Amino acid sequence: MTTSGDSGLPTDTTPTGAGKRALVRRPVDILAEGQITHIDRVPIDLELARSQWEGYVAALQAEGWATTEVAPAPDQPDSVFIEDAVILFGGTAVVASPGAPSRRGETAAAEAAVRDLDLTVHRLESPGTLDGGDVLKVGRTVYVGQSLRTNAEGAAQLAAIVEPLGYTVVTVPVTRALHLKTAITALPDGTIIGYPPLVDDPGLFEKFLPVPEAEGTAVVILDENTLLMSAAAPQTAALLIGLGYRTVTVDITEFEKLEGCVTCLSVRVR
Repeated sequence: MTTSGDSGLPTDTTPTGAGKRALVRRPVDILAEGQITHIDRVPIDLELARSQWEGYVAALQAEGWATTEVAPAPDQPDSVFIEDAVILFGGTAVVASPGAPSRRGETAAAEAAVRDLDLTVHRLESPGTLDGGDVLKVGRTVYVGQSLRTNAEGAAQLAAIVEPLGYTVVTVPVTRALHLKTAITALPDGTIIGYPPLVDDPGLFEKFLPVPEAEGTAVVILDENTLLMSAAAPQTAALLIGLGYRTVTVDITEFEKLEGCVTCLSVRVR
């Protein structure tokens, strides 16, 4: 883990005074069998993946985030990408309806975890499909990617749940990447960042900032000044530091080989 700019894990860790929590899920032995869509399959180093996952969790903890492990799913190779299984809107949790049939066993333990947090829980149902990686919240706007994993019915079901809570759902096309958040994420000020070759239509966003590396598209907002991002995007990190942000970088190469990114590996509870 590297921090730049101005400014053996237990199941449940709570830093003193922390008001932020992240759900995480350990990589399983069959991680290398995970789904890929837009890239070629290459070998996965399982031990390195485990070490990188521990580094990712340690980075969250070091920045004041309590972490809660969701129960493992030994027969679900993609289950480490916990973000796809459940989406949070304040005190409301929406359990996803995964677009890949092989991933539909991932949601039960994720649902149990959010119920343990005493959140209001809703479920999306087939024939609607929606992966959490296709949902980007920017203020009260919820961008939902229409991808191979998320269909119009899934987006409509999500809208029916969250629009009464004061959110507006906006659907956007995703044809060049696995998920919306593989292509774009947002900075604390609402600026959308993305790697142009992965973004179908940057003009859909009021403020769009291109980044120079595909691995730089994904940032996790740790606080209003601090961003968690991949160590594989040093030029993007320099760009964001130049905008006044502090960056925390983590190595996640083995998860990037499976079209994963820093957002995929946790669900942040604020």
